[in-house]
Amino acid sequence: MSKGYFISLEGADGCGKTTQIERVAAELRRLGREVVCTREPGGTRLAETLRALVLDPELIMNARTETLLYIAARADHVERVIKPALLAGKIVLCDRFSDSTEVYQGVVRGLPLEAIHGLSEFATDGLQPDLTILLDGDPDLLAARRELRGVHDRYENAGLEFQHKIRNGFMLLAEKYPQRIFKINALQDTDRVTAEILRVINTVIKI
Repeated sequence: MSKGYFISLEGADGCGKTTQIERVAAELRRLGREVVCTREPGGTRLAETLRALVLDPELIMNARTETLLYIAARADHVERVIKPALLAGKIVLCDRFSDSTEVYQGVVRGLPLEAIHGLSEFATDGLQPDLTILLDGDPDLLAARRELRGVHDRYENAGLEFQHKIRNGFMLLAEKYPQRIFKINALQDTDRVTAEILRVINTVIKI
């Protein structure tokens, strides 16, 4: 049985994670690999329910409440979806993981990064992605993409200043974990972005 690999895609809102996961998964399957595509928060019935709560713009909650909901969703997601897929030798492509919590609730919301990291370690029993693709782009340019999508949640509605803080947070993590996090320009042609992601994946797991 082939070894399972856990790959997360991260980045600010509108960077194209969902599109790229679909495209990369299709190519990996063409090459004969079994692929599971999932997202955070989400991936299980419980986690999707928590996702609806935490992204509801009508609900007011503080950063600690947000964080604990994300962590609870992650614990169920890892236990029920990610770990079983990895044990079965599959490649897991995940739209966001623990890096997003450290950026959104830690760097931007101001909660202690050490505490958030510890909670995520507890929820996942130490599981981390083997590889993280960071899709990066100027938030001012990505804003046009968000408008076209017509999606509005508490983060989409936070404004450009918030999105710039998100980008800076991801840059900090990329500097902190250079062996795991690979940055790719999300504003390139869609085919070029997909090709670069596949190139990086191939250097790590030899697809």
